[in-house]
Amino acid sequence: MAGASTCLCGNSDYLSVIFTVLHMSHSDSSGSSEQFTRVLGTRDILAIAFGAMIGFGWIVLTGDFIRDAGTLGSALAFVIGGFIILLIALTYAELVSAMPQVGGEHQYVLRAIGSRAAFICSWALVLGYISVVAFEAVALPQTLLYLFPDMLAVKLWTVAGYDVYLSWVAVGVGASILMTYVNYRGVRPAAVFQTVAVAFLLVVGLALITGAFVGGSVSNMEPLFTGGIGGIIAVLVAVPFLFVGFDVIPQSAEEINLPYRKIGVMLLVSVTMAVAWYIMIVVTVGAGLTPDVLADTELAAADGMAGLWNSPTMGKVLVIGGIAGILTSWNGFLIGASRLIFAMAASGMLPAWFGKLHPKYKTPSNALLFIGILSVMAPLFGRSTLGWLVTAGGVSLIISYVMVAISFVILRNKEPEMERPFRTPGGKATGYAAAILATGLGILYLPGMPSALVWPYEWVIVGVWTVAGAIFLSRVPKVGPGPEAHAYMVKVAKERGMKNASAEATLPQDK
Repeated sequence: MAGASTCLCGNSDYLSVIFTVLHMSHSDSSGSSEQFTRVLGTRDILAIAFGAMIGFGWIVLTGDFIRDAGTLGSALAFVIGGFIILLIALTYAELVSAMPQVGGEHQYVLRAIGSRAAFICSWALVLGYISVVAFEAVALPQTLLYLFPDMLAVKLWTVAGYDVYLSWVAVGVGASILMTYVNYRGVRPAAVFQTVAVAFLLVVGLALITGAFVGGSVSNMEPLFTGGIGGIIAVLVAVPFLFVGFDVIPQSAEEINLPYRKIGVMLLVSVTMAVAWYIMIVVTVGAGLTPDVLADTELAAADGMAGLWNSPTMGKVLVIGGIAGILTSWNGFLIGASRLIFAMAASGMLPAWFGKLHPKYKTPSNALLFIGILSVMAPLFGRSTLGWLVTAGGVSLIISYVMVAISFVILRNKEPEMERPFRTPGGKATGYAAAILATGLGILYLPGMPSALVWPYEWVIVGVWTVAGAIFLSRVPKVGPGPEAHAYMVKVAKERGMKNASAEATLPQDK
């Protein structure tokens, strides 16, 4: 193929045996995404992307945001962060309309830079997605404590200073199994679930806005700014984790039944909705809580709702809305992560076992089971997991954002004739700005910076994932960029599967 070169790397016999078994388990997997069913409409993808971005962070982190930066300082941080994310989303909008293929970022970087870079981007993104899924598995039982403070029973162990209880773990594990099952049964049931949960979430948001007019006070917001630039930066470091979710749309592009240009437009609409949501949350909660109450609260959003309506019941209603946010984010990232893992397997970057499409439900069933198992494990580590996953996941997301923005610029230069149903305003300048600003967010995670990785937990998460990725990367064929790169990778993956199957068939049998 033009522009494509290949260099298969050698590996140990042990790794070869493992991959042979995994390829044999699904040696006919071509990775063809033609078997996906296009059933998602406008409402579905808006609900999936917006719900994925909202999640649970606004419930537990709003108090910290206001304490660090003040009400208007927090709002300003979200305006700045939202602007950066919108620039990044503009590059995604053009790319998803031009290449509406399952796997999203995986496809863009593969075509623009090549196979090795595509693997690095995709592997980092998988960690980001799985970190969100695992985060929600821990956040759900933690949130229920607000409604049922006596639910803790049967202490198991202590992790990082927090006691882990059997009843608490059971909630997280049970919900993990249920969410995996819903997604296993098909994208249509998952989309319906998402739409209902997001609708309830929006009703809660409307109640917050109404409450701000009924019982809010501008005087409660003072001081409007605290902490200066440092306070605003403290809020900005949470932006990558809070806004991840719009990129779930590219992952499921081959299940969307819309004109390609409209897919790009809906991606931008979902980001705009999320920016408005987070600004609304900090302003309304700031109006509902006096500084002394804010200083002592653990769930500022819930206490803010209760204060605005002068009703503890309304605080519980908001927590239920937070639970809806947990479920929408959880659901959205199960969809996104499983499709990305499926695309990597289709390209031969991961074992073909991950590329199995369920014959009846048309879902990447094995990828979903893998993610489900990881999410089941998360509650066993207790509440401390929340902080670890935010930082470790944020680092990996920044890597993928920068690589997509760079790919956008490269494709504008190398393939100006590519059909682009949605064309990003500003062209390459927008891509350069997105890459630079995303890199700026990434700097905040370096040692000595506000969101540096914490030893040993966060370093262990990133380190183990990096080592596993290095093992897989050693097997990735070195394929150059170009329109044929994906097809060539799929061809190599098929040949590997057939070669491994042939080798297995000729092994001498024990007598």
